Amino acid sequence: MSKVETFPAGGTVASGFEGVRRAFFEAQQDDPGGAQLCVYRQGEKVVDLWAGWDPAHERPYGPEIIGVLMSCTKGFVAGAVHMLVERGQLDLDQPAARYWPEFGQAGKEKITVAQLIAHQGGLIGYDPKSEAASTDLFDWAAAVRGLEVMAPLWPPGEGAMYHAVTFGTLAGELIRRVDGRTPGRFVAEEIAAPLGLDLWIGLPEAEEPRRAPHFNHGPQLTIAQMRAWFAGLGIDVDGRLARTYLFTFEGVEATLPLINTKREWRVAELPAGNGIGNAEALARYYAALIGEVDGVRLLGREAMERGRQAQDGSRRPPAEFAAIARDGGQLFGLGFELPSAPRPMLGPGGFGHSGAGGRFGYANPEAGVAVGYACNTMLNNLAGPDVRWVGWTKALEAALGL
Repeated sequence: MSKVETFPAGGTVASGFEGVRRAFFEAQQDDPGGAQLCVYRQGEKVVDLWAGWDPAHERPYGPEIIGVLMSCTKGFVAGAVHMLVERGQLDLDQPAARYWPEFGQAGKEKITVAQLIAHQGGLIGYDPKSEAASTDLFDWAAAVRGLEVMAPLWPPGEGAMYHAVTFGTLAGELIRRVDGRTPGRFVAEEIAAPLGLDLWIGLPEAEEPRRAPHFNHGPQLTIAQMRAWFAGLGIDVDGRLARTYLFTFEGVEATLPLINTKREWRVAELPAGNGIGNAEALARYYAALIGEVDGVRLLGREAMERGRQAQDGSRRPPAEFAAIARDGGQLFGLGFELPSAPRPMLGPGGFGHSGAGGRFGYANPEAGVAVGYACNTMLNNLAGPDVRWVGWTKALEAALGL
């Protein structure tokens, strides 16, 4: 019996995609957890695979398993914003304060909706020395108020830096202000329901038995290591930007265990990162952004094109953090990540969003393909693509003739 056959694995692939199945199974052999891979091509599912284990429940990581998608959640929220733009309820070029008046203070009066969702607003986290530092992320009103009173960390529009914990609140409050529904409800009613997705931002209790907790595997970056890295690059670790970044990272580090242990965390709407779903939900969603899936298309061509356009300065961090700029760093469109060395998306034109630990969802309109990968093992892959993606990505490119 081969090594591939000694662990649970299954699923189906269309003719011509057999190499993707082999590569996916091989990549998961050394993973102590499990994963799912789903691919749509021209609106049809051509890959639907799973492999490995949910160790917490001593069961295979089968197609019915759901898990936290981490920052892949941001991709759903970005799509919701573009749906409202397409409907004429939001204008990307208008100040966010037009829709959210309380936001227009402390130097944020002219920040546009586009700048806000392109990670250019200078609000990467909550300043530990400000009124916002006591914000409870489980309290939507408190999180919103913290961002309203906060002064930007750099001149808005002059560079970009990933808004890891605040993107969901910033974009989500805009959704709530113009639509009346919370971001979780909007995604449920306008995206998940029409497409039949196993996806929730705020997990119903009835779905809890399907959830596989995540766990760390391998070395994890610590606050001390990050401080030393910054200092070695000549960055002032006591400056407001660096201090806020480290404070935010520390908060994320402290929050991660809550994903597994606190039902409160999974019920709350934290649209920066607590969406719960599976690989099928990711792939089917992105397929419906670039084309029709069973009669449903979420965005028209013009709206989709707008979302994947690289923004000026999107790869240029604020001046204080210029030393960390890398050619392979994050490149942002309007709410979506664009292809980079660590986040390949089948070449130019791709767009989507990755999630901490290895989750990934994206589409490449030129290839007519949408991909979703979900897992329960948290790997630290900051310098390049997740090692589990590499083999099946090459196999997928070969199957598509790319």
